[in-house]
Amino acid sequence: MSKQLDAFIEYITIIKALSKASINAYKNDLTLIESFYKEPLIELDELKLFRYLSSFENKRTLNRKLSSINAFFAFCHMEFSQEQKMKFKFSKIPAKLPKYLDYKEIMSALERIDRSTWIGLRDYALILFLYASGTRISECLSIEHIDFEKEWLRIRHAKGDKERLVPIATEAIHAIKKYENECPFESTSVWLNYRGKSLSRVSAYKITQKYLKVSPHVLRHSYATALIIGGADLRVVQELLGHSSLLTTQVYTHIQKQNLQDTVLKHHPMG
Repeated sequence: MSKQLDAFIEYITIIKALSKASINAYKNDLTLIESFYKEPLIELDELKLFRYLSSFENKRTLNRKLSSINAFFAFCHMEFSQEQKMKFKFSKIPAKLPKYLDYKEIMSALERIDRSTWIGLRDYALILFLYASGTRISECLSIEHIDFEKEWLRIRHAKGDKERLVPIATEAIHAIKKYENECPFESTSVWLNYRGKSLSRVSAYKITQKYLKVSPHVLRHSYATALIIGGADLRVVQELLGHSSLLTTQVYTHIQKQNLQDTVLKHHPMG
């Protein structure tokens, strides 16, 4: 790794305080380029970078690489007074509405869970909690008992190490308490596997797949969609989801428009 790249990684780790996942993504993207050309990234010209990037057909993957490169050269321009601030334009990706489930679909699936065992109670509480809180799965799995304050949840391990408070539905809290009362293990963590260890992302994915045929992230989308369709202010939803930019939250406005159109088509006599 070149000294400039090493300095950039230190910058996003200490100054920007990015999450470990983000830091690793930047590091992997940029070190691969240096390994490919066996030259410091800062010395590569646009032609070489274009040649490297042309091998990525998936536009989302390409944009992630471009984001890493742009962030690195912006840092070099600021830190090392690099004359030219190299910046690549992102590839246009057609708008894709997030997949979500409605309340009836989720509750119907929950009713099929066998709650006669503590594992069943855990699965029920986990799905209900994800839908009631809108947390990222990484945030959910890092939650400890002390993070609950009556009907509020303090998310201490949020993306970008930013804390936030979110209200939790009483029904979800009751489900968690029932699971905790039957769980045979003691731990600071809320979500445990059958051996009493912290539940992994893979296990959480298997749980939501088993009952809902979707990933845990779809429940986050379902939470946000329910709020938007219900008339919640976009900035409130942004705060609840922990989005740093309102642009990220605005994808849900398309769902709101679609819901309004469906309502007119269904209920208006000229629909």
